[in-house]
Amino acid sequence: MEKVRQPTHAGSWYTDNPTKLSSDLEEWLSATGLTKSPAVRGVIAPHAGYSYSGRAAAYAFANIDPTNISRIFLLGPSHHFYTPKCALSTATVYKTPIGNLPVDVEMIKEIRAMGKFGMMDLRVDEAEHSMEMHLPYLAKVFEGHNVKVVPILVGAVSAENEAMYGELLAKYVDDPKNFFSVSSDFCHWGSRFNYMHYDNTHGAIHKSIEALDKKGMDIIETGDPDAFKKYLLEFENTICGRHPISIFLHMLKHSSSKIKINFLKYEQSSQCQTMRDSSVSYASAAAKLET
Repeated sequence: MEKVRQPTHAGSWYTDNPTKLSSDLEEWLSATGLTKSPAVRGVIAPHAGYSYSGRAAAYAFANIDPTNISRIFLLGPSHHFYTPKCALSTATVYKTPIGNLPVDVEMIKEIRAMGKFGMMDLRVDEAEHSMEMHLPYLAKVFEGHNVKVVPILVGAVSAENEAMYGELLAKYVDDPKNFFSVSSDFCHWGSRFNYMHYDNTHGAIHKSIEALDKKGMDIIETGDPDAFKKYLLEFENTICGRHPISIFLHMLKHSSSKIKINFLKYEQSSQCQTMRDSSVSYASAAAKLET
């Protein structure tokens, strides 16, 4: 029986008008000037409302050549539901205003059989925005192609379990028909986020935030999950998708494919000048097969 996950954030976080949504996405994708490459096997992209991060996200999704891809693994952090595990979707279809993405129910069964994954009910699934904000872009890029999604909600996972999940999922990286969409915003700065790290040697607050984020992005590009963990422990940067990113780094480390992450775009929702200000950072990256 069909079990549909509704696009619960359409009409608020992004437009629910199919024509407008489609043309916005097309415009942002073409504005990047990027070329689609079959070597791109994954992306890291933000998940804020499209008025904030839609343009930045295009720099991840514009790289994707959909021709040979038939399955997309979605890894998104959990904002509202506490679980120490990764949880799989119970839906059979993910709906978007511009087309539906069927869930790969067989793959969900296969992963569930590993015995390490929980399940999230539809209510939890629909409350979470981290994966939903990737869906319209994926529906757009994969328009006219048969592709299924494997949504994995990543909970408050320990460092040991990040490594364990990365090892379990690593084999899927070696299948060129699989693609990985990793959802994360970067620094959430300001008193409302309870995070106000400021190194004045960089000048203005927004420059300090940028330096902090870029340091993390440089470490992610090295592909070293342990170095990323060390960075997070040292600076406590409020990267909300740190667990999905860490799992992805462990996956790449344990796969036999040589895949390199490169960041292509960095933006901030606003430029903080005083301690009363706040901002969220957005960074987009492509994970590319090195030949």
